[in-house]
Amino acid sequence: MKNTALSHIHESLGAKMVPFAGYNMPVQYEGVNAEHETVRTAVGVFDVSHMGEFLLTGENALALIQKVTSNDAAVLEIGRAQYSCLPNKDGGIVDDLIVYRMKEDQYLLVVNASNIEKDWNWISSFNDMGVDMRNLSDDYSLLAIQGPKAVEAMQSLSSIDLSAIKYYHFEVADFAGIEHVIISATGYTGSGGFEIYCKNTEVEQVWNKVFEAGAAFGIKPIGLAARDTLRLEMGFCLYGNDINDTTSPLEAGLGWITKFNKEFTNSENLKAQKEAGVTRKLVGFELIERGIPRHDYEIVDADGNNIGIVTSGTMAPSLGKGIGMGYVNTAHAAVDSTIYIQIRNNKVAAKVAKMPFYKK
Repeated sequence: MKNTALSHIHESLGAKMVPFAGYNMPVQYEGVNAEHETVRTAVGVFDVSHMGEFLLTGENALALIQKVTSNDAAVLEIGRAQYSCLPNKDGGIVDDLIVYRMKEDQYLLVVNASNIEKDWNWISSFNDMGVDMRNLSDDYSLLAIQGPKAVEAMQSLSSIDLSAIKYYHFEVADFAGIEHVIISATGYTGSGGFEIYCKNTEVEQVWNKVFEAGAAFGIKPIGLAARDTLRLEMGFCLYGNDINDTTSPLEAGLGWITKFNKEFTNSENLKAQKEAGVTRKLVGFELIERGIPRHDYEIVDADGNNIGIVTSGTMAPSLGKGIGMGYVNTAHAAVDSTIYIQIRNNKVAAKVAKMPFYKK
């Protein structure tokens, strides 16, 4: 089990630590609902240093990224980031990721912790064009500082105007006394804020200064459990739950990151799928009756026939109701359709809902 550079701090704060993607990670500190509320109303900090980072450099770096990702990275200017996915050859998804354009011929790919080795091997298998690939995952830390007060709370730590960094843009600048930190207006919560990339040797200083600067704003450390309830309220996909090697980006509602103005892995088959139409779709749903939907619960129709499966589910702290995501037959995918979640022996009514569930 690997530790992040901050594991000892989480333990000293009394965090409940659990194994996650091969790392010893804080799942919660004071409790999921309280931590969730902190991020929705103030500012919280997640240690997500288990995520993977690959640096691709060279004149063919963009060509390689275009070949392996579904989105069109050619539109990226320096200082921009893009959500994308790595399609496999069978219609599924190797991983979802964020692509950052660092310099003219240099890109940073940020991938899921559980898929670091898998993604590295996958991308490397297409690198027949001399792109310099470096796996920085073990050397870099990542903090997500999230919430509506994040900009105000963190402004004293940098000489640049944090409020000027637009969503999915980033700056390489000074932060918390460290030069050349990536300050990225990205995150997984839907409540605004930043993700901070720095070296493992620097992150403890950054963490300490972040908590000093945020003290007046009610800043708190947040665990992975609240990260999950926050992202689910936004309808953000989690790899391994809502998307995997068997789910196509079109089924998962990721047609917006699947651009057919270029050729990429399996693009011909995905294009054919788009033209023919998918037979199942990932939908959001809200329970009409009491209950909590969970991963792998069956979705059925009024007669109890199987029509799909729950991929993510929880009791939404901001909404006070059970919500979830799952794949259903296209015939049952329209918003406001009534579906049923099989919770133990009960058929619990739900309605297909527009995502995000949580609206500011």
